[in-house]
Amino acid sequence: MSEDWRMSKEQFARLVEEAVAAIPERFARALQNIAVVVEEEPSDDDLDLLDDPDEFEEDDELLGIYRGVPLPERSWSDPAALPDQIAIFRGPIVRISETRDDAIDEIRDTVIHEIGHYFGLDDEEMPF
Repeated sequence: MSEDWRMSKEQFARLVEEAVAAIPERFARALQNIAVVVEEEPSDDDLDLLDDPDEFEEDDELLGIYRGVPLPERSWSDPAALPDQIAIFRGPIVRISETRDDAIDEIRDTVIHEIGHYFGLDDEEMPF
């Protein structure tokens, strides 16, 4: 990370909100019972949720995670559940971003990527 830029927790959270608000309406309407939250760092439990934790290198950064049941895997008979959650991790995004604009792009891409998981897409099916 370049030391010539800074981003407060509040600024970061606002950028996440803006990324969610920018989702095209046809997708936004389909987002139900899901919360988007900002967290500083992923937990060990988050790393355990990865499809293949062995592919995650020590130097890799987890930028976000979808915690829930993807839409295509749900059943009408499933009991009512707590909201699914998308967590966007501030620390890793700030660390890998050389500029504020890089961070803004990473936030947008990560939000879109995690929403893709909500809709049942695998990593290989997404552009980022």
